[in-house]
Formats: sequence, C-alpha cells, structure tokens
Amino acid sequence: MIPYKTRRRLALFVLVVGLPAYIVVAVSAVAWAEGRWGAMPWWGSVLVYVVLGFLWIAPMKPIFIGVGKPDPDAPQTNDK
Repeated sequence: MIPYKTRRRLALFVLVVGLPAYIVVAVSAVAWAEGRWGAMPWWGSVLVYVVLGFLWIAPMKPIFIGVGKPDPDAPQTNDK
C-alpha cells in the first residue's frame, strides 16, 4: 500500500503534469488516426474522446482513493 503523503503528492503530479501530457497524446493520436483513415463522423469523435477521457482513470484509481480525506496515519487529536 502506498503511504498517504506519497499518494497525495503523486495525485498532484498526475493532475498537474500527467493529465495534460495524456491529453496532448490522446489528441495527437486521434488526429493521426483521422489523417491516416479519414475523418470520423461527429458522434464517432465524441465517443472516442469520451472513452479516452475515462481511460486514464483506470490505472490511476488506486492513487486517488481517499486522497481528499484526512490523513489516516496522522496521530489522532481530540480538539473540539
């Protein structure tokens, strides 16, 4: 299991660096495919971009689970 602080840093890195890089690669791949095989109908393009939009989530899900919650490894305090 990845420690909480590492997951938070990795999630931030993925969102700030990885996701924009993935978007550039995905758009470039679709443009290359359309250049090679011809343009898709508008609904085909929408479908491809929706699938690619969700595709990056699958391998990153373990990193993002629980990141928005308080650190479970932090010492508990009884401040009210």
